[in-house]
Amino acid sequence: MTRESLFEEFKNKKVIVLGDVMIDAYLSGEVNRMSPEAPVPIVDFKKREERLGGAANVALNLISLGAQVTMSTVIGNDAAAKKMMQLFEESTISAHGILQTDTRQTTMKTRVIGNFQQLLRIDQEQKHDLLKIEEDQLIARVEDLLKEGYDALIFEDYNKGILTHRVIQEVIQLTKRYGVITTVDPKLDNFLSYVGVTLFKPNLKELKEGVQQQFDVQDRDQFEGAVKTLRSKIQPKIVFVTMSEHGVYIDSKEERHYIAAHPRMISDVSGAGDTVIGVATLCLAAQQPISTIAQMANLAGGIVCEQRGVVAINAQHLLDEANKFDIECG
Repeated sequence: MTRESLFEEFKNKKVIVLGDVMIDAYLSGEVNRMSPEAPVPIVDFKKREERLGGAANVALNLISLGAQVTMSTVIGNDAAAKKMMQLFEESTISAHGILQTDTRQTTMKTRVIGNFQQLLRIDQEQKHDLLKIEEDQLIARVEDLLKEGYDALIFEDYNKGILTHRVIQEVIQLTKRYGVITTVDPKLDNFLSYVGVTLFKPNLKELKEGVQQQFDVQDRDQFEGAVKTLRSKIQPKIVFVTMSEHGVYIDSKEERHYIAAHPRMISDVSGAGDTVIGVATLCLAAQQPISTIAQMANLAGGIVCEQRGVVAINAQHLLDEANKFDIECG
């Protein structure tokens, strides 16, 4: 398969993204004076912007690569939910997997920006686990989607209560029943709940905290010992660890690869993990070798770090870089 044909193959893939979604709102303006009421700057408001965030940013990356994407989550019946559904429609992300309930608040993070610097962040959210009836409804909705035929399901956890232990375990069993691969971008709370997934992608901090082992990443025996512990606990087919400036590591039992990071002018690492799991999932769904999965995802993560803010990967840019570095496809 050529690199060009791989990117064409991405367009045939259907992916469910299951996890915590949010709206990232930005209130921007100029600061020219301090308030006489308190020692705080006065922001002369100029612009309000609202973007999809959290698990929805993974969906945006998949859409940018040409895939067909359905978002699955639970949100409220509030003004933020109405705006979120509008943003999904504008982004061509299917909302057929989304449940709305009066008992939950839609997550919104509002950042106040003055003179291009963040001055304040206001979080509106509820982080408690889903109620049992909400779990029942979400699991049923995911099964309805799986019956329609999907290639992959991504668990995208931001510790906001959507991915409970029960939801995780029952959805994994459903994906096995319907022959759908699963990939995971975990957080600590339910780190060890993902037993039997296809690909598990922690970063170094998450790996250390998840298996409760401290190690020097440059000591391969220590590092691979932690990976072995992780394997013994959740039995994933593939472990894929992102290691920041140290690159990435991928392990499928039969083979393992350390992929070095490409030198970059790093501007902002926000959202890089979302890009990495999206690209890795599409490469896995396209039945690429694990070395190709790691190299392509590593490359994509580095590219988005060169841009300010949370941005989705540009497919043509990634293809050009893959050609530049002569990444082999299976």
